[in-house]
Amino acid sequence: MSRTDFSMKLCRKNNSLNLRQCRNRYSIFWEVPLSLLIVTLFFLWYLISRFVEKAFPEAVIQDYWLLRLCVSSIGYGCILIPGFVAYKYVNATGYLDRTDLGCFGRIVKLCLGEPDPDLMKTAESSTSSLVQTRSSSKKAFQLLYCFVGLQVSYLVWGVLQEKIMTQEYRNSSDETANFRDSEFLVFVNRVLAFAFSGIHLIFTRHPRHNCPLYKYIYCSLTNILSSWCQYEALKFVTFPTQVLVKASKIIPVMIMGKVVSKKKFEYYEYVTAVMMSIGMVMFLLNNNGSDKGVKETTISGVVLLAMYMSMDSFTSNWQSELFSAYSMSSVQMMCGVNLFSCLLTGVSLFSQGILFRSFEFMTKFPSFGMDCFLLSLCSATGQLFIFHTISTFGPVVFVIITTLRQVLAILLSCFIYQHHLSTFAVFGVAVVFIAIFLRIYCNQRLRNIRKQQLRSTQG
Repeated sequence: MSRTDFSMKLCRKNNSLNLRQCRNRYSIFWEVPLSLLIVTLFFLWYLISRFVEKAFPEAVIQDYWLLRLCVSSIGYGCILIPGFVAYKYVNATGYLDRTDLGCFGRIVKLCLGEPDPDLMKTAESSTSSLVQTRSSSKKAFQLLYCFVGLQVSYLVWGVLQEKIMTQEYRNSSDETANFRDSEFLVFVNRVLAFAFSGIHLIFTRHPRHNCPLYKYIYCSLTNILSSWCQYEALKFVTFPTQVLVKASKIIPVMIMGKVVSKKKFEYYEYVTAVMMSIGMVMFLLNNNGSDKGVKETTISGVVLLAMYMSMDSFTSNWQSELFSAYSMSSVQMMCGVNLFSCLLTGVSLFSQGILFRSFEFMTKFPSFGMDCFLLSLCSATGQLFIFHTISTFGPVVFVIITTLRQVLAILLSCFIYQHHLSTFAVFGVAVVFIAIFLRIYCNQRLRNIRKQQLRSTQG
């Protein structure tokens, strides 16, 4: 006998109750098992993560990035495992088919339920109207506003990122220490980004949100893992190396696009991808750390950067799929992704004891706390500028601004932290950015040709 049949049988035995009262009275047969299941699994996995963390000395965990990644991933299981089991339970029991969902049931439906098709059409129409409203603004001022906002936000973010992960902190007692916990930086960045996007949603108009919240978990997990790899890689490679790798991430994006979305690419896209690969090889082989201020690119650094590119490529492709399927706004996407990023990293840090240790480091070295706040502020405002630029001017203008920012970031890092680049390495950098601008030019030219062909066929 199903849970629905059982509750209805109890209803028939009590003739004094109407159907709605009866369903509400016996809804406990639905909600108690699910809530107990979630809470039990959460604490069970939390105890497992604590046991694994205690099984290794702290010094050993800090010395090996792969071990730190494994411990953090087990911490993420405190959210992922109960969520997966709850998803299976809801589907197996038909929990969301009820029409009398209480407060707990509505929360479950928000997280796991698919939207009504009529609401999806309403969301699409409201999204298009919002785009039309934005496109009527003054372009020249907005372009300058976006350019300055993106450059300032991410140039300062890059300088602070390298400072936090590579420089020693000194306090008034003349004590010095390096901060080593990359996951805490991911956490504070996501907390402020979630707060910014939440405030933005409250005070601005957006289409109705229809995406089940659990679908944000996939890109949220890869987003925090890619950010973790990005911070961790700075312990093994220079910041210019990292920036150049990020500029070349179109290669794994194309590969992931083939796998996730079955996309097809033009010939010039493959040619420019090969050019970027050649430029990367030229840079890495000749920037070998023999000069002052240059850190050697180790195997660990290469692996971490490869993981970063793979995770980041999946994130962008999965977000693209969600945009096309549910027509949410960019700020809604930002809020949803950062919500789960805060939950995953917060629980993981708490289970490892890093959360309180990092706050203790912050009180011991006040300059670190200020750097963390500015880093998070730049990251959050930078995300808002990204979404505003793409929605107003499109991806081509955004890529041009970002490419210029990456060139400036390399120059700024070399000037501040005295990184020396060999002549061959500089030539490799030039090849990468020439390929990027060539790709932008070909994209725009192909788009114009297709528009002309469309006009001629219509005429």
